[in-house]
Amino acid sequence: MIEVDHGEFADPWRGPVPMTEAPWIHETAIVKNSRMGAWTTVGQRCEVIASDLMDYAYMIRDADVFNAEVGKFANIASHVRINPVNHPMWRATLHHFTYRAKSHFMDNEDDDHDEVSNWRNSARVIIGPDVWIGHAAIVMPGVSVGTGAIIGSGSVVTKDVADYTIVAGNPARVIRRRVTEDVEAALKRIKWWDWTREELIAGISDFRKLDAEAFARKYDVI
Repeated sequence: MIEVDHGEFADPWRGPVPMTEAPWIHETAIVKNSRMGAWTTVGQRCEVIASDLMDYAYMIRDADVFNAEVGKFANIASHVRINPVNHPMWRATLHHFTYRAKSHFMDNEDDDHDEVSNWRNSARVIIGPDVWIGHAAIVMPGVSVGTGAIIGSGSVVTKDVADYTIVAGNPARVIRRRVTEDVEAALKRIKWWDWTREELIAGISDFRKLDAEAFARKYDVI
C-alpha cells in the first residue's frame, strides 16, 4: 500500500479557490436565466435554469435545478434533480417532435412550443430556507418543501413537505418531525436565516454548541 494524494477538491470550502460573497460558480456548471444571492455556490457540472438561489444556498456535483426558488441556507447534495420537466401526456405522443418540430425539420416553426413551456413553467418548485436535500433525491414539479425540512437520499418527492419534517422513500413519506412543534414555532419566530452576517457571526458559537431546543430557548420563549 502507498499513500496517495491526487487532485484538488472542486468545492470552494475544501479547494484552492475560497468562497466569496459573490456567487461562486464552477467553470463546468451552467447557469441560465437565473438569479443568485450572496455566498451561494454552484458546483461541478451542475445546471441552474430559470431559478432563484437565495443567500448561502449551495449545490454540489451534478445537481440540476429548473424553474425553482431555492431558499436561504439550502443544502443540495450531489445528483439531486429539482423539477424535472414532464411530457405532454394528453397527446398521442410524448415525444418532443410535436413542440420542437422546427428542430426536427418537420415544420418551419415550433408553433405550440409556448403551450408546453407555459405548462411546465406553471409548476414552479419552492424550497424553503435551511432545507437539506440528500444525494440523488428528486423533487417533482409543483412541489413545495417547507422550512427546515430534510429529504432523504434517493427519495422521489411528489407531494408538499411540511416545515421541519423528515421524508424519505419512493414516493417520499413522512419519517418523523425534525423538532417538536414548540421548537419549530420558536425557530420560525427567530428566523435566524434572515439575520445579518454580523448577527450570524456573533451567534456562531451557539449554532455549533446548542441543539435546536436549547437554541430556541436562548433566542425565544418555548
